[in-house]
Amino acid sequence: MKKWFAILSIIFLSLLIIISFLRIALPRQIDDVSPGIPCEQKYLEKSDVLWVIPNYKEQPISENKAWCAYILSLNRTMGMHGINHYYREFKEDKINQEKLNSSKEIFKECFGYEPTIFKAPKLMLSRENKILLEKNNFEIKGKLNQIIHKVYHCGDTGTLPNYLHDLI
Repeated sequence: MKKWFAILSIIFLSLLIIISFLRIALPRQIDDVSPGIPCEQKYLEKSDVLWVIPNYKEQPISENKAWCAYILSLNRTMGMHGINHYYREFKEDKINQEKLNSSKEIFKECFGYEPTIFKAPKLMLSRENKILLEKNNFEIKGKLNQIIHKVYHCGDTGTLPNYLHDLI
């Protein structure tokens, strides 16, 4: 029994070390980027990937041209993070093609190109919505992405406070 415990402990510690090194080496990301959510500039600037909500609280990002220009000036990779970003948006609702097209268009009006990467709010994605996103040529990021990257949150609303991501 002690031998198995020792082996499992070594495996667990090895995985933690590997994940820690990945989190140091891989690009940093920030979720919940929207003009409707306060976002500390230092975390926007630290992040290599910005996960943008196209229509947070039914306010299309494309209507805020100054914000679009500022975010675009950061010269970062940007992906779509839901449509409106409510709790179980892509888990419980069946998103239709029209709604997806509208959100892609809002993103394009803001940044000049359509998004090609997608991360569901709270990482919850139904099979039907996953199929729809794949048919629209989205590269879908999920739980593994969240584990191996440092992921900050605008509004500091993540599972861990933003400052802890710099430590782990």
